[in-house]
Amino acid sequence: MSDGKSIRLFLADGTPGGLLTAEIMNWTGHVVAAPRSDLASLLKRPEASRTGIYILLGDDAKSLGDTIAYIGEGDDVSKRLYQHARPEDQGGKDFWNRAIVLTSKDTNLTKAHARYLESRLITLAQQANRAVLVNGTAPPPLPLPEADISDMEYFIAQAKIVLPVLGVNLFRSLPSAGETQQAPSAMQATSSALSPIFQLGPTKERIIATAQEVDGEFTVLSGSLARLKWIGVDDGYLRLREKLEEDGTLVLSNDSKSRVFTRNQVFTSPSAAAAVILGRSANGRTNWKVQDSGITYGAWQSQGIDQALAESGP
Repeated sequence: MSDGKSIRLFLADGTPGGLLTAEIMNWTGHVVAAPRSDLASLLKRPEASRTGIYILLGDDAKSLGDTIAYIGEGDDVSKRLYQHARPEDQGGKDFWNRAIVLTSKDTNLTKAHARYLESRLITLAQQANRAVLVNGTAPPPLPLPEADISDMEYFIAQAKIVLPVLGVNLFRSLPSAGETQQAPSAMQATSSALSPIFQLGPTKERIIATAQEVDGEFTVLSGSLARLKWIGVDDGYLRLREKLEEDGTLVLSNDSKSRVFTRNQVFTSPSAAAAVILGRSANGRTNWKVQDSGITYGAWQSQGIDQALAESGP
């Protein structure tokens, strides 16, 4: 079992959609998030005038995560945010509707630290491929002493824990091949970081796909096959399928009779994954089954619940 984390959230104006702060115990980092409509309040906070990193987020229907983002740094983050809030014809950016600011509570972040963090976070966002980045290429980080690099990597590791709690999955990398396939038994509780391996198919078109639930996300594994074309009605998953074809995640197989996943791909649900693979609407809770046992995904989830109830006693 992995160690737990305690994240402290504070709703500055008492509303879930307003300005909020987040921090982890024993981490010097500090996160402030606010919608663009609350930018004036964000700019007044002392954290905004520190050296740090900022992330601008907006909606983009063309990306897999439906998100467009820009990552930047500044000696005084508030000045950079003010510039980005200006009209686009005056050098601002119109796409964003939410801002995230990452600074340090001990104010020890320097310009070189911020440049390093900016470069690394842009690279991580590009690798995760969960959003369209307005940034071009990642700027080269300023050289840092070995100890400072270690500190900044720890800063990034903690930020990657806090940000998804705020609904920001920009840096949440897809599991690599080495992080999947090491499946526990089908009877293991669903709270495990890795689930058993699930299989869909083979269908009459010889479509076979495999998947795992990794860190709470349903992930179709690289090498899985999908139907050559969409055959069902457009129930919302057709556009997702098209996005995966456009970005190279789903490509023609060698025999051109199906499509193949070129990398691991996260889906919002087993049903979304099954629909993309089968080219039509599907019930992922019954279509996906634990390899070698035939237990459906839905039954596997219920096993975890039944086991938890049994262990809790009367």
